[in-house]
Amino acid sequence: MKTKTTKIIYWSGVIFMSLWFGASGFFELTKNPVVWNITQQLGYPPHFIYILGIFKLSGILVLLLPNRLLRLKEWVFAGMFFDIIFAFFSKIAVLGLAATVDAVIAFTVLSVTYIMFRKLYSPELIFGEA
Repeated sequence: MKTKTTKIIYWSGVIFMSLWFGASGFFELTKNPVVWNITQQLGYPPHFIYILGIFKLSGILVLLLPNRLLRLKEWVFAGMFFDIIFAFFSKIAVLGLAATVDAVIAFTVLSVTYIMFRKLYSPELIFGEA
């Protein structure tokens, strides 16, 4: 795949995930009733919801920095994967399979975005950032 196409797919995914996690993080920090009710219904305590919000917003700031903090971006991707996986299994356990559609979409977009990230930045990650 050509680099231009890879960059377009990567940045489209980053923007999508930033909007997704940004909205989620904002709603967690502002105690949006829909987000809070679902998250508490899944069994997560209030202090954890605030922590999720802070980490989500911090993570998207890192993702949106072009060509910087590449190793930290790896951690952000890992955190997003864990968030999505835990949400998926929590929703299956409490709300049923039908409630996991959002997690499946997010997992798919994040996976493609991460693959494009690795295509674009693997040499820098292996040999050090410029």
